[in-house]
Amino acid sequence: MGKRVVVTRSIEQCDSLCNDLQACGATTLLLPLISFAPPDDFAPLDAALHDFSQFDWLFLTSQNVLRSLLERCASLRISLADAAGKVRIAAVGPATAHAAADAGLTTTHVAENHHGLALAEELHAEVLGCRVFLPRSDRANPELPEALRRLGAEVVEAVAYLTVRPSGPDPAVLCAVSDGEADAILFFSPTAVLHFRDLLGEQKVHAVQEKAIFVAIGPVTARALQDSGAERIISAKDTSVPAVIAALEKYFAGARQPLAGAKRG
Repeated sequence: MGKRVVVTRSIEQCDSLCNDLQACGATTLLLPLISFAPPDDFAPLDAALHDFSQFDWLFLTSQNVLRSLLERCASLRISLADAAGKVRIAAVGPATAHAAADAGLTTTHVAENHHGLALAEELHAEVLGCRVFLPRSDRANPELPEALRRLGAEVVEAVAYLTVRPSGPDPAVLCAVSDGEADAILFFSPTAVLHFRDLLGEQKVHAVQEKAIFVAIGPVTARALQDSGAERIISAKDTSVPAVIAALEKYFAGARQPLAGAKRG
């Protein structure tokens, strides 16, 4: 690939992606734009984890949610696989489903369109009259629980983790990005997009995209990029590492497919 790729994912999540990018010949620059912290109050989450029998469905909208559930279950000395063994589980995409399988969970449904709202759209007949447990970030988009309730589901939400801004980016990486030395910048969440805009400023974001292509992982993130004024955007087919790399390789090979409304670079 021979390109400089900025990874804005959290430090906890970037190893596999960076290793695979480097194996393809890319140089990776780490600029984590989000980090995670425990919720301020564990009580709603603990109440659900102690009594999964009250739920018909568990919705896993990210690997972060799953990791937070596993960590909390370990603290409570609860087996998540045993506790949720009789609950139907829906996963937002294949990466989350694979992580769930590694944790001993059986996934009933994997969203065909890999974003949270798709879970409601694709399971509209199955959630009517059901009780859905929805653990999420404190910054999660409200569209999914609202859609589920419109479909007749009873939704129990709990904050599984806090999404926070990391303290102090690497000055060398930030300087490289600001100076236009990156060929691509990967964004995995709307929150990362907002933090990037706040960090650089709107004018600098426009200047950076003169050289770098912005890669959105999922339609919600793509929309956040567009709302932030980005124009040169491509989208990965799904949230998996191979899909991210395939999108980059296709773009750099010359087959540029910006999202609707984006300008061709």
